[in-house]
Amino acid sequence: MSLFISTAHAAGATDIAGGGMEMIIMLAVFGLVFFFMIYRPQAKRVKEHKGLMSALTKGDEVLTQGGIVGKIVKVSDEKDFVVVSISEGTEVTVQKGAINAVLPKGTMKSL
Repeated sequence: MSLFISTAHAAGATDIAGGGMEMIIMLAVFGLVFFFMIYRPQAKRVKEHKGLMSALTKGDEVLTQGGIVGKIVKVSDEKDFVVVSISEGTEVTVQKGAINAVLPKGTMKSL
């Protein structure tokens, strides 16, 4: 059997000391990277979106997540819905969370 497989000799036993402290430091670094690169930007986006939703008023021109551009006709605070007028006589009820952006005044006329 020793023709194809070389004989393994045991190496001298080396004692690994302090292995736990490096692991704790690596976990702390990973936690900081997770916080600054993933959690913090997402929390900032959520905060901005909540501010956008609370600032919606009648007459604002908005863009929904589905790509619909319209003007807000009615805002319902207790039901968390808004009525968006797409064109003359066409109104759609949309959840406030589905509004993606508030557009500058006159955007609908320029489209």
